[in-house]
Amino acid sequence: MRAKGQAAAAGRAHPPESPARALRAAGVTPSKRRGQNFLVQGAVADRIVALADLSAGDEVVEIGPGLGILSERILAAPISALHLIEMDRGLAARLRRRLADKADLIEADFLTVDLRRVVRRPPVKVIGNLPFNIAAAILRKLGDARDLIDRMVLMFQREVGERLRARAGEHAYGALSALTALDWEIAQHFRVEAGSFHPRPKVDAEVLCFLPRRKPLCPPQLRAMLIDTIRAGFAIRRKNLRNTLSAGLRMRTEEVEAALGLAHIAPTERAERLELQDFVRLAHALQTIRATACSDA
Repeated sequence: MRAKGQAAAAGRAHPPESPARALRAAGVTPSKRRGQNFLVQGAVADRIVALADLSAGDEVVEIGPGLGILSERILAAPISALHLIEMDRGLAARLRRRLADKADLIEADFLTVDLRRVVRRPPVKVIGNLPFNIAAAILRKLGDARDLIDRMVLMFQREVGERLRARAGEHAYGALSALTALDWEIAQHFRVEAGSFHPRPKVDAEVLCFLPRRKPLCPPQLRAMLIDTIRAGFAIRRKNLRNTLSAGLRMRTEEVEAALGLAHIAPTERAERLELQDFVRLAHALQTIRATACSDA
């Protein structure tokens, strides 16, 4: 009950203001190029922050706070610090006026920010309504800093969200699914209707809760080969692995067939049907065959 009361108090911290009016006052016109669709549904914001499971002493990074609907709810929790990363000058100025004494504001494109210089006492929690057009790039950058992160609650375009959490054999399963599973476990997810945003996008969104894998699924020396194998395997959908890996990894067909044999995977199998553990086994076999070929040369 206390948490709900705090969230409600945060929502009353400033007089209600329509999203359109708030954006005009900030001198901001929502940009399709930047993928700017602002969350305006309070109940959804409450659910996102609740999923972050904030507790005393947590340090939080919010990506693209926009109008601050999540920020004010995050600040209602007993956190130790909140870092807001906002690239839009008008929105950053508005946030600075409203929250400067409560949060650390960084006016920059998240893709250019060194998270290791921002975070004070890792691990941190990351929350964000990500711009639809660069959401995958932001997730890749967060993956590079996964050792700093305890939990992430991020919103994506629904189609991207489905791809991120898809499993082998499902229609949405692809390279993004496998590469995400390499670093993260998706604990929970829920759908957000398009009407929850201003301006209203053409598609629904999806919120996903990510937990970093504490135990690597492959040794560090195999990681680069594993990533290359996943990308090559999915480069041409619905083609057999013998052909896609030969082209994508620039290996002879007989070498790829030998690796598939070592990994106990049929040459006619397709990437869409492989579990992540299968890719790990295949990457190890490919690396072994490649090393043997180099030593023979």
